[in-house]
Amino acid sequence: MTFIKMPDYSIYIENNGLNNLFKYIEEIYPYKDVFVVTDQTVFKLYHQRLLDVLPDYRISFVIVSDGEKSKSIEVYQYVIEQLIEQGMKRTHLLISLGGGVVGDLAGFVSATLYRGVSYIQIPTTLLAQVDSSIGGKVAIDLKEGKNLIGAFYNPKLVLIDPVFLRTLSKREYANGLAEMIKAGLIGDKKLYHFLLENEEVGEHEIAMAIHVKREVVLTDPYDHKERMYLNFGHTFGHAIEKKHGYELYKHGEAISYGMLIALEIGVHMNETKPELYDEVKDQLIKRGLVKEPLLLLENYKDEILTDKKNLADGLRFIIVPKVGEVKIVKVKASDLT
Repeated sequence: MTFIKMPDYSIYIENNGLNNLFKYIEEIYPYKDVFVVTDQTVFKLYHQRLLDVLPDYRISFVIVSDGEKSKSIEVYQYVIEQLIEQGMKRTHLLISLGGGVVGDLAGFVSATLYRGVSYIQIPTTLLAQVDSSIGGKVAIDLKEGKNLIGAFYNPKLVLIDPVFLRTLSKREYANGLAEMIKAGLIGDKKLYHFLLENEEVGEHEIAMAIHVKREVVLTDPYDHKERMYLNFGHTFGHAIEKKHGYELYKHGEAISYGMLIALEIGVHMNETKPELYDEVKDQLIKRGLVKEPLLLLENYKDEILTDKKNLADGLRFIIVPKVGEVKIVKVKASDLT
C-alpha cells in the first residue's frame, strides 16, 4: 500500500483496497448512511461488491449515463434532486465511484449541495486514478466549453485500487496512459522513460504520476501559475473534445493530439527539439492514442476562444522544451498558425 498525504486529505493506493473501504470511512465519518454517485457500467460491475464490503452501511445509489454528456447542468440537477429525495443531509457522506466524468460531477455536487458535503473519490479508470481524482478540481461542462462551471473542493480521501484496471478496455487503459505520459513530460523523466519501454503500469507508476501532480498543486493550489503546467496538451485537447461533441475522441486521445500540437508550437518557437516531438508522436501512435494524418491546429482555433486559460490579456499556453522542463507562454489565438 502506498500512502500520499495532501494538506487536506489522504490518498491510498492499494491493490484490493476496496476491501478496506470500511476502515477508511470509519476514520472520517461517524454515521451509517452513505450515498453513491456512479455510472451505468460501473454500477453493473461493482455495486454488489460495494454492498459486500460495506455490510453495516445503508447505501443509496444515483446512477447516471456513461460518457462526458453526464457532466451537464441537467444531470447535475438530476443527481442533486435524487440525493435529496433519498434523504441525504448536509452531514452525510457522498461516494464518487467511477471514472473522471463521475468524479467531476459528484465532486461538483458535493461542493454545492447544502453549500458543501463531505465526499470521497474512488476512481475506477486509470485516467481518473492518476489525474482527475487528485487536486480538488471539480466541474461540469457547458455547450460553450469543457469544465466552465466548477470549484476547488477537496475530498476527504481518495482510494485508488489498481484492481479496477483489470476491467478496462485496451482503449480506456491507453486513455489513462496519455495523462501519465503528460505527467512524465512535465515533471518526471523516470516515469516518461518507463512508459517508453513498458506497456502496463502498476501501483508504483501510478504513485509517480500522482506525485507530479501533487508537487504542482501544492505550489499553486488555485491555478494562478505553476498549476497551469498540468494543462499541457489540454488547450487543444479540450477544443478537440468540444468540436466533436465529446463523443468521437476520449479525453486521453484528445489531449494526445493536443500534446503534439503543443510540442509542434514549441518546435516553431525554437524551444522544443524536433526529436522530442518525433519520439512522443511515435509513442502515442504505438498506443493507438493518435493516428496519421494528425489533427491540424488550424481546425480548432475557434474552439479555444472559450478555454479557461484564455484570459483578458491572451491565452496561456504550455510548452515543453525538453522532458521535465515546462514553460508558460502568452499568445493570442489569432497568432497560432
